[in-house]
Amino acid sequence: MEWLALAIGNSRLHWAYFAGQELRQTWHSDYFSPTTDWRTAQPDWLIPAHIPLCLASVVPTQTALWQPFAQRILTLADVPLQGLYPTLGIDRALAALGAGETYGYPLLLIDAGTALTFTGVNADRQLIGGAILPGLRLQWQALHQGTAALPNFQTDFKPVNRWATNTAEAIGSGIFYSALAGIKDFYLNWQSQFPETALVITGGDGKFLYLSLLNNEVRQYALKSLNYSPDAIFKGISIVCR
Repeated sequence: MEWLALAIGNSRLHWAYFAGQELRQTWHSDYFSPTTDWRTAQPDWLIPAHIPLCLASVVPTQTALWQPFAQRILTLADVPLQGLYPTLGIDRALAALGAGETYGYPLLLIDAGTALTFTGVNADRQLIGGAILPGLRLQWQALHQGTAALPNFQTDFKPVNRWATNTAEAIGSGIFYSALAGIKDFYLNWQSQFPETALVITGGDGKFLYLSLLNNEVRQYALKSLNYSPDAIFKGISIVCR
């Protein structure tokens, strides 16, 4: 059976096309306007009568727009992990499930999206806890908006010199190396409790962080357990919606 998964994030829409349990394609799109006429504006393959839609969302206003099209809207009650607290984002829960079922538990999941989140799950599939801070791009945006002269983010992240000699690279250095230091600290603390843990990176800036970790001192601590899973949330959705 063909079906669609839609994960509504804080910044955009994330799509996946499945044939049964096989993930065939993923893509992303901007939010749609509340005034959009779905019956005429959307291509036929988005209409639930043709292809079922399974929805997970952390944005209530967007959830309302897509609710008429969804056969199923996922909640925390659908996720087979223990200890989930009521305000935990469904995106974090599903991504942790997808990563854990793929790479095993215990698991430390780092999601580098609009927010940079850490989510820890033990070998009994129980949420131990986590942390949330602004994502890489959001940190840059906050500096730009909160100051008079600092530049806005313009391109993809790339490694920069730690001791920068211009303002843009200095911002990049501060964000980049602080993120790596934070990841190392969280990982070492988690590993001290769960030595055989998997470390999984996901999210829009996940590949950048993953490659950076492979070329950073964190590598000596985490290389054996380090994995990159851009589709972790869709793996979680497929488990719940199958």
